[in-house]
Amino acid sequence: MTRKLFGTDGVRGEANSHPMTADMALRLGAAAGRFFRRDDSRAHRVVIGKDTRLSGYMFENALTAGFTSTGMNVLLLGPVPTPAVGFLTPSMRADVGVMISASHNPHHDNGIKFFGPDGFKLSDDAEAEIERLLHEGVAPAKSQNIGRAKHVYDGRFRYNERVKSTVPGVRLDGLKVVIDCANGAAYKTAPEVLWELGADVIPVGTAPNGFNINDGCGSTAPQTAAETIISHGAHVGICLDGDADRVMILDETGHVADGDQIMALLAAKWATEGKLKGDTLVATVMSNLGLERFLDAKNLRLERTPVGDRYVVEAMRRGGWNLGGEQSGHIVMTDYATTGDGLIAGLQFLAEMVRTGMPAGRLTQNFDRVPQLLKNVRYDGTDPMQSAAVQASIAQAEADLKDKGRLLIRKSGTEPLIRVMAECEDEAMLNSVVNGIVAEVEAAV
Repeated sequence: MTRKLFGTDGVRGEANSHPMTADMALRLGAAAGRFFRRDDSRAHRVVIGKDTRLSGYMFENALTAGFTSTGMNVLLLGPVPTPAVGFLTPSMRADVGVMISASHNPHHDNGIKFFGPDGFKLSDDAEAEIERLLHEGVAPAKSQNIGRAKHVYDGRFRYNERVKSTVPGVRLDGLKVVIDCANGAAYKTAPEVLWELGADVIPVGTAPNGFNINDGCGSTAPQTAAETIISHGAHVGICLDGDADRVMILDETGHVADGDQIMALLAAKWATEGKLKGDTLVATVMSNLGLERFLDAKNLRLERTPVGDRYVVEAMRRGGWNLGGEQSGHIVMTDYATTGDGLIAGLQFLAEMVRTGMPAGRLTQNFDRVPQLLKNVRYDGTDPMQSAAVQASIAQAEADLKDKGRLLIRKSGTEPLIRVMAECEDEAMLNSVVNGIVAEVEAAV
């Protein structure tokens, strides 16, 4: 069965509109509960975390009803980062973990993503089976077998200790760090961890109200953090997104370094230390050509995957590799976590600042980017990619870029967007190619 409900990162959409309704969440919880409750010989449990969106309360309650109706016991973590759910699911011997979040999207969106008992996101096949169960309907448990629900109040602190354990012996004394939590899931966790390691912490985006998640702050809007770095004379900034599974690093001038630069730094360091398994970094088709050239020069390999950190992780597990990520800031280090972890990645960067004594500006400029242009076109209903004019425009662009650059056109897995991206040293050609395709897509829309 093909997946229609699940995208590249769980189920996502506008809260109180299909598919993100309370009814759907209840049915989804029941289907996932039936999928993971394979026998009645023992108690089964699920851990549920969420970010700070107002709609999180609704989905938390609906999922709890669905899971308990099939006999699953529910452990409610409250607001925690997505990687905390990935960590706590196996730690608490749960059968399944759930994170309620729409990541970097605005507050009116929300999403539901699942983790298996090993703490890794579910495969396409598992999600398709849950979707099949949802559509077929799930028989509830007998009345005496209905599950229970309870709040777990120390989940955040367990995760904090795990995060600190990834930089053993490191102290951040003397480092003035701006931490932008996007008014999201890490609004308590990230400042706590940095303070406990000795940093002088300057918090941004740590006053969530249910509506301001990712609003003018966080990894997708780092300007506030950049201004705070300048005004406070900070050494570095760490910008997380709403569920803290991605990160952007800002240097002492407020300049932003994306995931490609962070991955380049870590790959080179780990390779030198003999820690980079298979001398391979896994990244998506969106990563800059400059990263690939940087790795080639160091006799390291870049393995590309489709967009989505789940596909990065799947490739890493298949190949036995331990470092991967996305340009957007998902940094996956399977030695430490089962999914992208913005805080752990930020700590790895800070640890390198401490080790080398270098300023952030030096450590974030590892390679020269090939000029890259990305534009999004929103559509509703008809698929513009079926247009003959769009197809002809793409064919012409590919011919123009042959041996000169790279073209990538794809549908977003989380929003109704067509993403048009190209890379080329000739910026005039780059703009011409991308704008030409965008114009045809807009006309088709």
